[in-house]
Amino acid sequence: MSSRYSICLSKEALEKRYSVKAHNDYRPRYNAAPAQLLPVISNTAPDRISYFYWGQIPDWSKNKTISEKLIFANSELIRQKISSLRNIETRRCLVPADGFYIWKSLGRKSKIPYRVIFNTGEAFSFAGIWESYEDENDRKVVTFKIMTTTANSVVGEIQDYMPVLLTRESEQHWLNNRSTVDELLAAAVTYPGDKMTKFTISPKINRTETDDPSLILAAPAADQFGNYSLFD
Repeated sequence: MSSRYSICLSKEALEKRYSVKAHNDYRPRYNAAPAQLLPVISNTAPDRISYFYWGQIPDWSKNKTISEKLIFANSELIRQKISSLRNIETRRCLVPADGFYIWKSLGRKSKIPYRVIFNTGEAFSFAGIWESYEDENDRKVVTFKIMTTTANSVVGEIQDYMPVLLTRESEQHWLNNRSTVDELLAAAVTYPGDKMTKFTISPKINRTETDDPSLILAAPAADQFGNYSLFD
């Protein structure tokens, strides 16, 4: 699944695109990953950038893999889970992005990373839901999940599901507290494949500690070990 993404906009460009106020410490992210504190726009504070943890806080994820159930919520199954249905009714957010990453498997241990973007290169939003907790130190912690749906023709060549991508119009519906569940789920549809493209990138994306502009550049197809592939 698409467990990494990017939001490369400058602070000024982000504020203009979403009509929000961003903190001065905001910075572009080229390799946003689970358990990181990342910028979102919530339905309870739609005029500013907030920071929520994707999936869970780092202290909870030490020495263990983060389950996809913690970072994604399948829009097609949302009505079957009371907790997820409650979140989509009352706790929603936009997750600003301008690209996401998927991996093509060539074997049990060999995968090639791809970057997926809009043909125009413009920013977009993932549909998100959030939850609030108190940790063992009585500290408030807020986490978010990204909604998923059936993959389009571009992503479907590699995997069956993809993030829910919102249009500018559906972004407003997603944040509107008067939107019904039916209206919200109607926005959680597959984004057209003919409006998107993908290309291979450097396997450096696999290291979550690497977060620089080189990650979003096209590169020859190579697996996570740096071995070039003849199949792409």
